[in-house]
Amino acid sequence: MQINARLPLPRQTLFRLRSILLLVMLAVLALPLGGLYFFRIYENELVQQTELELISQSAALAATFRQLVRDQDKGDAYGYVQFSKSLTLPDNPYTHAPQPLDDTFYTPVIPRVDLIDPIAPPRPDARPSTQATDPLARKIGVHMSRILQDTQQITLSGIRLLDANGTVIAGREEVGLSLAHIPEIKQAMQGKYASVIRQRLSDEPPPPLYSISRGTHVRIFTAFPIIEAGRLQGVVYLSRTPTNIIKHLYENKGVVLLATLSLLVLTVLLILLVSSTISRPIRELLRQTERVRNGEQREVAPIQNPVTKEIAQLSESFAGMSHALAERSDYIRRFATHVSHEFKTPLTAIQGALELLHDHLDTMPPERRERFIQNLLDDTQRLKKLVNRLLELARADSLETSKASSTLTNLFKALCNRYQERGLAVHIGNPLPSTALAIAPDALEAVVTNLLDNSLQHGATQVDLYTHGNSDALRLRLHDNGNGISAANRDKIFTPFFTTKRTKGGTGLGLEIVTSILKAYGGNIRLGDATNGAEFILNLPVEKH
Repeated sequence: MQINARLPLPRQTLFRLRSILLLVMLAVLALPLGGLYFFRIYENELVQQTELELISQSAALAATFRQLVRDQDKGDAYGYVQFSKSLTLPDNPYTHAPQPLDDTFYTPVIPRVDLIDPIAPPRPDARPSTQATDPLARKIGVHMSRILQDTQQITLSGIRLLDANGTVIAGREEVGLSLAHIPEIKQAMQGKYASVIRQRLSDEPPPPLYSISRGTHVRIFTAFPIIEAGRLQGVVYLSRTPTNIIKHLYENKGVVLLATLSLLVLTVLLILLVSSTISRPIRELLRQTERVRNGEQREVAPIQNPVTKEIAQLSESFAGMSHALAERSDYIRRFATHVSHEFKTPLTAIQGALELLHDHLDTMPPERRERFIQNLLDDTQRLKKLVNRLLELARADSLETSKASSTLTNLFKALCNRYQERGLAVHIGNPLPSTALAIAPDALEAVVTNLLDNSLQHGATQVDLYTHGNSDALRLRLHDNGNGISAANRDKIFTPFFTTKRTKGGTGLGLEIVTSILKAYGGNIRLGDATNGAEFILNLPVEKH
């Protein structure tokens, strides 16, 4: 199925093909990278959501612990005095007086773990406690053990309740052992909330699909200090593996489906972009070339909306080449018609003369026989001259330009004397410039001699030369005093084989040869506006330095 999309781009807007390809490649590269980036951000959100849940559980358990202390009538007198005013903000190094936590405004604990940060090693093992457990803390631990079990059954969190010295007083394991040497516990014992991501130890390998998730191999640990009236009473130490992103994505299938559809729409847009900017113009160009080959269309037309500069240049090149081939085909057709006509006339005359000589050679008077033989010779010479001129025209049409340069001064030094002897005076109206012309000396000589020969054939005795030049071209004007060109023939003189001097040996190919040579070198010729005699104006290319 072909896609022939056309994007609503302004018609005059042309982009570079490499820019479009770069845009497509960047978009193709951005799709997986964007998906991976979204995957990581989403996974990090799940990790921080897990920490936030642990903070909420810790706050509730800490509040329960403080209430049990109050019920024992210990209240503000229980625990170690802390000088910290905030659970999360750093202490002011210039403040030495105790600042109890008696502020009544809301001070939330914000999740701070991030998967970008280095992952800490697994949690160190508990050690035997070097300090005796406080009796009140042990009693509260016994009371809260059931609470911790019920909480753990719902939240699936690992829960340890520590006294102010870092000894575990409640939990499923490690009761009576010390965790005071663990970094996050040390920070909590100084009155600061701490959290860390540690490597997760598991007895079973994760499924292959889970290996793309970094959160599968980690566990979140939080240490929440229990502070009452500026005194540290204990630490709530929780841990839990974050929600697996694969499971979470499955639970949110609607959002994932919407994101997938968005990616599919983006992919379709990329396909439409490539089709509109590259495929469609090329297919349109191919269809035109097929129609030209089958004869249904004469020339390839430029593409109306190429979109890219390269396609526009390709379209213009095809159109130019097609136009040149069409013109060449028309030229060859006309040329073949003229050639057949030019050859048919003398060949018919030769055939008629030979038939008469064959049938009446013995009875024909000598004078008449000599006249027929002379006619045969004249027609043969005419054919020979015509063949030579055709060869010259063929060479001019297929001329391979040379990098050699020439000057008018060198050319006319030789031509003036040569044509003076043939009865044609060459008069130079203004001094000839010494400008180097980007045309080979033999090609320039062929152009000028063809024009001077035309002047001789039309009865001219003098040719006046005038030049005018600029940085790009040199204009050469030749004006003779011959019979001139009638108004009826002015539009025909550049037509191949057109001549008014056929009886004097004219072939009508001289100006065609001149035109072909000048065209090969980037010059041109046109007929001037002189009313007496003939005037030709040549534009000759100047050599670039």
